[in-house]
Amino acid sequence: MLILNTGGTFNKRYEPLKGKMEVPFDNVAIEKILEKFTYEVELAGVMYKDSLDMEMEDRKIIAKIIAASKDTHFIVVHGTDTMEITAKFFAEIFVDRVIILTGAMVPFEVDPIEATANLSMALGYAKAQKEQGIYIAMQGSVEKYDKLQKNRKIGKFEFV
Repeated sequence: MLILNTGGTFNKRYEPLKGKMEVPFDNVAIEKILEKFTYEVELAGVMYKDSLDMEMEDRKIIAKIIAASKDTHFIVVHGTDTMEITAKFFAEIFVDRVIILTGAMVPFEVDPIEATANLSMALGYAKAQKEQGIYIAMQGSVEKYDKLQKNRKIGKFEFV
């Protein structure tokens, strides 16, 4: 299994010199969570962006990494604002992989509970999942990508 970190709110930290939250160029949040696991998981930082800044070329880079990997199960830590776009793009390309996108509505640095729960849920589901497909793991649910969406009005993921 391979975790690909693309950034998003999950990873954001306060940058005191700029006075704002930024996606840092590291995997610290994910590494802190993985320290508690009883098994090793490979982690690769792919890009460090807010998902609103993600473009189709970025999605193609992630897809090339997945296509070239010997792994069959992937977790993509991704910003929630465009997670659905990336999931749909992956669904058009991959039929022989388990790919689970997860993220957080609140940065790990601010409140580690949601990010930890979402990543843990994604990892557990990926480890047990036999049916290939593209999934979203957020806020206590793991569903096929077209069955779970972010409701921007209430700030929660819900079934569609």
